[in-house]
Parts: sequence; structure tokens; C-alpha cells
Amino acid sequence: MFASKWRKWSVALLACWLILAPATAFADDFKNEVIYQIFTDRFFDSNSANNNPAQSSGLYDATHTDLTKYQGGDFAGIQAKIPYLKGMGVTCIWISPPFDNCNVSTTSGIGYHGYWARDFKRIEEHFGDASNSWTAFDSMVNACHANGIKVVVDFAPNHTTPNNSGEFGAFYNNGTFMADINNDPSGYFHHNPNISNYDNRYETQYYALSFLSDLNQENATVSQYLLDSMTLLQQHGVDGFRVDAVKHLTWGWQYVMANKGYTNRDSFYFGEWYQSTTGDPLYKDSAKFANKSGISLLDFPLNQSIRNVFGSNASFTQLDATMGQENVDFKWANDQVTFVDNHDMSRFLTLNNNQTRLHQALAYILTSRGIPCIFYGTEQYLFNNTNGGTDPYNRPWMNNQFSTTTTAYQVIKKLSDLRQTNRALGYGTTQQRWINSDVYVYERKFFNSVVLVAINKGATATNVSGAITTLPPGTYTDRLTNQLGGVSVTVNTGTGGNNPVATTSIPANSVSVWSYVDNAAQPPRLGSVGPTSAQPGVKVTIGGTKFGTTAGSVKFGTTAATIVSWTDKKIVCTVPAVAAGTYSVTVTNSSAQVSNASDFTVLTAAQIPVTFTVINASPTSPGDNIYLTGNVVELGNWGTTFSTAVGPMNTPNYPNWFINTSVPAGTTIQFKFIKIKADGTVVWENGANHTYTVPANGVGFVNVNWQY
Repeated sequence: MFASKWRKWSVALLACWLILAPATAFADDFKNEVIYQIFTDRFFDSNSANNNPAQSSGLYDATHTDLTKYQGGDFAGIQAKIPYLKGMGVTCIWISPPFDNCNVSTTSGIGYHGYWARDFKRIEEHFGDASNSWTAFDSMVNACHANGIKVVVDFAPNHTTPNNSGEFGAFYNNGTFMADINNDPSGYFHHNPNISNYDNRYETQYYALSFLSDLNQENATVSQYLLDSMTLLQQHGVDGFRVDAVKHLTWGWQYVMANKGYTNRDSFYFGEWYQSTTGDPLYKDSAKFANKSGISLLDFPLNQSIRNVFGSNASFTQLDATMGQENVDFKWANDQVTFVDNHDMSRFLTLNNNQTRLHQALAYILTSRGIPCIFYGTEQYLFNNTNGGTDPYNRPWMNNQFSTTTTAYQVIKKLSDLRQTNRALGYGTTQQRWINSDVYVYERKFFNSVVLVAINKGATATNVSGAITTLPPGTYTDRLTNQLGGVSVTVNTGTGGNNPVATTSIPANSVSVWSYVDNAAQPPRLGSVGPTSAQPGVKVTIGGTKFGTTAGSVKFGTTAATIVSWTDKKIVCTVPAVAAGTYSVTVTNSSAQVSNASDFTVLTAAQIPVTFTVINASPTSPGDNIYLTGNVVELGNWGTTFSTAVGPMNTPNYPNWFINTSVPAGTTIQFKFIKIKADGTVVWENGANHTYTVPANGVGFVNVNWQY
């Protein structure tokens, strides 16, 4: 979680790159991607000149034994290893935060990880050069795109540096000092204590996270600065953002951030909302956030189940139950990012030093629902058990381990290739077909394309008698070519598309993957619409199959959109000028065949963050909460449920309640506050609707009394 000055020639270089660099395909349709998470400092050192820069000297360890210090990895090192990444089937890299980071040691350590930014408009000298220029960053992004690899940047707009030592949160704008935690006349920071209750909505969003200087996104200057920083990254070719600590940022402001990003260019957003299970007290909040914000999540509940099942030998029923619950709660479940381990937990091999189990866990995330993300070095079995393998030992130096022959490397490659050829993995539904404690058979299906997977983590072979599938009758070989002990399978003819699997013995400690791709002529098949909400005029990318090479039409309800580009698997169009609301998006090919539909929310206008406060709200009992609702889609169209109204609101000064949310710029809106009681009963405030004209830009504040 811990997270240059512009020169005339660098501007010219960027402009040239924007003209000459190859276009990135499917930039906001990431469902078919394989992401590789790189801690830039720990990957590969290709430029020793930036190891001990003058402005932050003494923070580097040339021996690679002190993992609390910089190890020398840089953007040039990532660029040098692009052939290695491409050979593994990686289609996207997620790099640690690239911005100019804290220049001194603090009581919390050294900011080699990048999560302690001091200047969100300059590049960290350890990763680029002593002038904090964008040169090395641009070169890396350009090289990735030339090799068909997208670039996601870890963006950490929640905070600057530690507030108790070092630079005390020092905050800069392209080299110009703005404030620090002890010198903050303009209110750029929240001045609250550390979070003590991570289940309290107000503390979670407004208190400090582990002594980090918490930025105040409700301040107009801070809001615009962070949005400008994100835009700057997009101007330098970034394809997406992993947003650090989304649970701890102002939730409403993040809706605005995502909307701004999607308005700028094709992008994909996913965020870190830590939670251990679907029973977490704020789990429903996280699902609501993912469903409405335009920001997908790293799938922590599934991660914990993966680690329990493959690492600690829990039953596969736990994994199946977590998947089933999330598939109900997350509207865009295939956009959630899945992983085995990352930089904030011990590595899998520390949990269980068993490469067979690691291979099975990797095969699972590469074939199950969601976008798989591989932590750097996993394919080389990289781990360090010192101090239980926790920070910083879960972030070891890659140590020049770049073999292309490890089993893990080859498994990732084979299953990444399958993700590119069988859209059932990226777009498909998930269905359990046979299960016990040690064996899990599940099917991914996108129309008539199917992938069937069987994993046996047990020590004995098991017959999966009675299993059925929608694979067409026939015999299928293991797509992993028996590398994980897999076998072929025969499917017999059944009825109604339910075809019985011939009694098959699934070998002990094995993974089998069977695939069928439907190449028959079919109507267009829509698999992805991204983003899932935007105002008229914003570009939208539609992914799928069988669109044809001759343009047809895309409709939002009954209104045709303007087509920007059209290929057999990707369409780019713009949201038409229709009234705000939810529409069914469909594709009609040049033969007048119509696709399946996908929901899309047309927003009223570009979004502005506004903080609504209601004073002396209706008395509440434990379990009751106050919500905001109103006459625009952004406020739920007068919705009165947890899922449709805005909230629950925060009440640090009871009986006053407040919430920061996104509303349409320049629009006069009507709204009211409601109490939703613990039993679901709704109590409205009395009187006429409140009205408010949203500013055209910046931020807004509304304070009203509850009408009795």
C-alpha cells in the first residue's frame, strides 16, 4: 500500500511519440489481459547512473542485502526486459508509483516503493534521471506499446510522505513547494489522527493511514492538482491506473477522477480496497463502489480464498462460495483483478513452499473469472522468508533470475495465449461442474466458446463421475500439454446442451484445461463495454467477437452512436446525446444481425465533487443511516435503497451527517435526505425538495437543515 520540470525538447519528444507510437488496442477492455506487477526498484538495473542521485543520496544499497533501501531497478531495466515479459505472454505491466518520492530516510523507512510522493508531476530520480525528467519513462512506455504491452501506473492520490518524520508530508507542484503537514495555511491536508477503526466509514476516508500525510481532495486546489497529475500520465501514454488505497480516499471524489480519466482517453482503472472476506463489514460498500465508480477492484476476498485453498489446504468449496457470492454482488465481475500474492503480503511460497500448489493457483487465476495479475518474480519462485516474508522481504531483488524455462513461466505463457484465442476466459460466465474438498471442475462459457478446467490438489486420483459440460461432444487434449499432469477428456452427446463427461480420472496434483472455440458464423457477440458510465460525447470501447469487418451500428437503447472505428473484435463509438439514464447497448452488424445487450449508464454531464451536509438530521438508532437521493441519475433518481441512494453518509458530529459525491457540472439538481432504518424502512425529510446549481468546475459544498 505504501506506497521535471518540462523542457522544450521533452515536449517535442512527447509530441513526436504521440504521433508515431502504435495505437494501443483494447485500452479500456482489459478482460483478456494478463497483468504483471513490477516493483520498479526491485526488477532490473539497466542504468547505474541513477542509483545514488545527489538530491537523495545515501538511500541505495549496492549489495542488495538491505531491502529497506533502493536496489537500483529503473525504467530502463523494465525496457531491457520487454522480450522476457512478452515471451511469458504478459500483455500489460503494472508498475509501482513513478513520481518524485521522499528524498530522505524517515522513521517509517525509505520510500524505494514509490508510495511516498512529494511531487506528482515529476519522475523519481532513482528510476529515471537526476533532472527528474520524463525521458526514461517515455522510452519505456513507447517500447512497451511497440511490443503490444500496455502500461498501468500505480497512482496514489491519498497521501504524500510520512507526517511524523523526514519531509513531514512536503507537497510540491512541479518543483514548487505547496505545503507540508506543519505548514498548511490553505488546508491541503486533513489533520486527523491515524485510522483506528478500519470499519468506520468516516475514519477510513478522512483519517491518516499509518502516519501518511492525508491529502484533502475536497480542497479545490488539491483536487485539480491530482486530476492534472493523472491527465499528465495519460498524456505520456499510460493505458490505465491501479489506484492505491481506494478504501481510504474520499469515495465520491474518485467517481470524478475516473470520469475525468475516461473523458480524456481510453483507460482502465482498478483499485486497492483491502478486505479479507465477503463477510467484511464494508464488503457491500466495496461492491457498490465498484459497480458505480468506474473503478474495478483488486479481488481481495478471492485472493484470501485462493491462499487458504492452495496454500493452507482448505476445501475448494470455500473458493467456489466466494466466487459465487462475488459474481452476484459485482455487476462487472469479469473486470475485477485477481492475484495470488502482491507487495502487501507474504509471497505464496512463504505461506506454502510447494511449487505444485503455486502452479495450480496460477492456473486458477489465469482461467477463472477476472483479470489475472502476476507479482514480479513469481514465475522464478522468488521469495525470502526473513521475518515471515513480510515487508520488505516480500519485495526482494530479482537477482537476475530471468529464466524462460521454469514451469511457472511456461504455464503463464500457455494460458495467456489461451486467453487471447478463447474469449470464454475474458468474457465468459462461470459454472461449477464438479467439486469436493480436493477437486474443482469449473466451466467458463461465452456463447458457444467453452473452457473446462479440472484441478486436483489432492494426493490421489479422483473420478469425476457425473460431471456435465457444454463442450461439444468429442475428445479434448490438455491445453497445458500435460505440463501440470493433466489428461485428455472425452465428452459424450447429451440433451439440451448438457453433455456428460466420460468418467475421467483426474490425476493427483494436476491441472487439466480443455478448450473449444466456436468459429461458426454467428450474430455479433458483445463481451465488454468500457467504461460502463459516461456523459454524451465520451468515447466507449466495445469488445467481443463476430462484429465483422464492415461497420454496422451501435445503439444506446434506440439511438445510434457515432462510430469512431470498427474491427471484428473491437468497436470504438461515442455516447450519443440522449437523456441521462441506463440504456441497453447493442451492436448490429452489416448483415442486420443484432448482438446481446449490455447495460450502460449515461451521465447527465461531466462530474464535479460536491460535499453535501445535512444539519440536525432525523434521530437515528443503531443500524439506521442517513442517505442522499435526488432527481438525477448521479443521485440515484430518487432511489431509496442502499444500492440506489448515495450513502451511507458520515456522522463524525452527530446529528449532522455529510458525504462527498459526484454530481453533473453546471446542472441545477433537486435532492432530499432520507433515513433508511435497520429494518429497511425509509423515512423522508419533510418540505420541498432542496435545489442546488452545481459549479461548472472545481468543487462544491452544500449545507442544509433537515426539514421536520
